Amino acid sequence: MKSIQHIQNALNDLDKEVEAILVDMSLPMNEKDNRMLPLLQQKRVLAQALEDLTYLKNNPPKPNQACGISKHRKD
Repeated sequence: MKSIQHIQNALNDLDKEVEAILVDMSLPMNEKDNRMLPLLQQKRVLAQALEDLTYLKNNPPKPNQACGISKHRKD
């Protein structure tokens, strides 16, 4: 599935952005927090989407049946 690879690439890009913010010594800590929060929120959503798509790839639903993703999730 190409979408899985796209999500993995997006997660890698987000990790690089967060790392760049962390190593930038010119930013005060509260500014780092403000810049990282939306990135970490995006990362959480993408990580959940990746987990769901991987589950569906490995456990495809039968025709005319619900995908069962809610049973897979832990939260």
